[in-house]
Formats: sequence, structure tokens, C-alpha cells
Amino acid sequence: MGRLFGTDGVRGIANADLTAEMALGLSVAAAGVLSGDSAGDGRPTAVVGRDPRASGEFLEAAVVAGLASAGVNVVRVGILPTPAVAYLTGALDAAFGVMLSASHNPMPDNGIKFFARGGHKLADALEDRIEAAYHAHAAGEPWDRPVGAGVGRVTEYGAGADDYVTHLVGALPNRLDGLKIVIDTAHGAAALVAPGAFARAGAEVVAIGADPDGLNINEGCGSTHLEPLRAAVVEHGADLGIAVDGDADRCLAVDAAGRDIDGDQILAVLGVAMREAGTLREDTVVATVMSNLGLSLAMEREGLRLLQTSVGDRYVLEEMRRGGYALGGEQSGHVIVTDHATTGDGTLTGLLLAARVADTGRTLADLGTVMERLPQVLINVPDVDKARVGRSPELADAVTDAERQLGATGRVLLRPSGTEPLVRVMVEAADAAQARAVASGLADAVKSALG
Repeated sequence: MGRLFGTDGVRGIANADLTAEMALGLSVAAAGVLSGDSAGDGRPTAVVGRDPRASGEFLEAAVVAGLASAGVNVVRVGILPTPAVAYLTGALDAAFGVMLSASHNPMPDNGIKFFARGGHKLADALEDRIEAAYHAHAAGEPWDRPVGAGVGRVTEYGAGADDYVTHLVGALPNRLDGLKIVIDTAHGAAALVAPGAFARAGAEVVAIGADPDGLNINEGCGSTHLEPLRAAVVEHGADLGIAVDGDADRCLAVDAAGRDIDGDQILAVLGVAMREAGTLREDTVVATVMSNLGLSLAMEREGLRLLQTSVGDRYVLEEMRRGGYALGGEQSGHVIVTDHATTGDGTLTGLLLAARVADTGRTLADLGTVMERLPQVLINVPDVDKARVGRSPELADAVTDAERQLGATGRVLLRPSGTEPLVRVMVEAADAAQARAVASGLADAVKSALG
């Protein structure tokens, strides 16, 4: 039996892989594992939010029913970004939080993510306990069912969006007056809060991808499709553009000419800014092995230390918490600033990036030159047995041959996706043509060995 939890919660096609029954069962299991200290009335409280996917409506109903039936008071905060639910879990002193979202995945997918007290992502051991309880209950093992006054109560919390925006604006070192910024919210969870946060901070805002209808989330927009943002920034003569994904836990940017600024460059810009402000603890930035070699070179040149972890913002965060570091993230745009957030926050990242532009008077393009991106090619290979990546001799030979071709000027990384049924092939080289050729050959090898 495969593990339900991936690198970012439980995901699948809604009503096929991720059913209402599963959502209810996982919620009951989580209630037993995460309830911890009781609230004032003797019952724990859970914060529940979602992104605007149509399937989130029935899945949220199942989650709320499961939690209340397990004796947990539920505070529904509605459609909000994942980092907002994490923030409110801490701000409202809830025992745990639940977010329904499949992040950047297509609309038919959905997911369930749990936050521990304080809004922190769960350790593997806690996820394992929830999964074990879920399977035990599904197999018929009884669980304590409160009755009468013992069942949980469900309330609405309408102030969550304003609380979160106030928190974001309060995290800024300076205002954004004088900047014109295009915001693409991917028709997702940040559609109502991100444009308002930038406007409250003083920016002139042009919002695109901000009309969610439950079916259009991530559809040709947001951080996974930057084309509309590039065009809008140029069309409106904006200083920069910010794109988040469906649940707004990641952020990418474009400069005034419509050129991309990826997560590695954002880390470099913010790392230097925080070092100057004295808030970059231990002069250290945490990233993953997928980060461009250019980030490592830039950090070394700036006298900063770069620590690299396994892929996944949860592993970045674990390293940050272990060492007490203040800044970390991924090339994909998951950026974590622990002074203000417990998880990746795309809106906060965009605000801090814009604040750096406003404070220095330099363009985003100029700030981005702190790091030179080396040619890097990423190919997603679908419809293969990703569990066999590390067990195929044929594939191991192909990787060895690729590394021999690249020599000391590049590197190869094969990684099964933690959230999708595919294998990611990453090749980095000093020469773009060589990177493309090697990556293409490795992608073919993955199909042959694992197909």
C-alpha cells in the first residue's frame, strides 16, 4: 500500500483519488493525532480554509463534518491562501489547521494539507500517525464518537482576510509608494487578498488572473504560466510583475521588460537585503539541490553561506528551524521568511521583493544581476514508474554517462515528483545546447527504463 502523504499533503483527482469519504476519514484521524491541548470549553479548535476549486466545496464539507464528529470545534475561514491558513492557525491559537488545495496542480486535482499548532507543517512522523489511524479506522477499528454536547461546533470567521493582509503589510520594512505593479493571482486563493495587500502598502496595482470561478484556477496564468504577466507588465508600463500559484504559497516575478525573475534570484535579492538589514541570521540562505549553480556562486561572492536540502519546501523549513535561519526557499518560488511566516508565502515574498525595489530605487532587473543563472534544463517525464528511479541499473548507467559528458562544469539530478505522477530530469551545464542534449537523452532513458 503506497503512502498517502506526498511532499505536500495528500493530493489526487478530486472525487476519484481524493474522495469525500477519504477527506472525512483523514480529518477524523488528524483530530485524534493533532488535537493536543483543549480549548477553553474542553474541545480543541481547527482552522479550515480552501482555494476556490469547485471540488473544494464538497471536500471542505467532508472535512468539517469529520472534525466536528470527532469533537473538534471548526473555524471556517473560507477561500484564503495556504500561508493565510497557516498564519491564522497560529494567530487564533488553534490546535491545528486544514487547507484544501492542490496548489499549482490543474483544476481537477485537489489536496488536503494539515498544519500543527502554530501553523507549522507536519513532520513525517505525525503524517505517518495520521495515515496509520486513517487505515485503522477504514479497516473497522472503532474511534471515540462524542455525542450530545460533546460534538464539535462550526463557526465562520469573516475577519481572516483582513487579519492576514494587516499581518503582511506590517511585515514590510518600507512602503511601496511610487511603484506600479501587476499582480497575477492565478484565479486562485489570493485573488481577494494579494491585490489589496499591495495597494494597502502604497503600490498602484493592476490585477490579472483575479476572477476565480471554481474551474479556471492555474489555467494559463499564475506562476506556472508567466506569459500573461509578461505581456501585462509591458502593456501597462509597470515597474515589475508578481505571479503566485493557486494557493499562493509560491511567487515568481518579471522585471519591467517582462524578463523572468525566478525563485533563486528572489532568494539572492532578499538575502542581500536581509544581510544589509541585519536580519539574515548566520548570514545563511537555505535552498534545495534543484537551485541553480548560479545561486551558490552569487552567495559565495556576497560572503553568504548557502545550505542545500532535499527538494521540497518542507525540507527547507526543517533545516531553517534546525539552524534558526531566517531565509530559505526553492527555485520554483517557495520562499520562506521565518520572521513573518511558517511556510512559503507568495504574497509576502512579492511584497518584500517590491519593498527592496522601492527602498533602493533600483530596477528589479538591476537587482537581479546579483545572480547569473547558468543554463538549466528541466524535463518532466510522465507515465513512468517513479518509485523505481533509484533501483534501475539501466537508468544508473545513463546518469553516469551523462555526468561523464558534463564533467566538472555541470550536474544531473533525477527526482520523482512528490505531488504528480512523473519523474523530473534536471541538467545544468555551462553551455545551453549541451544541457538540452543531455537532458533529452536522459528523458529518453527514463522512459525506456521506467515506462
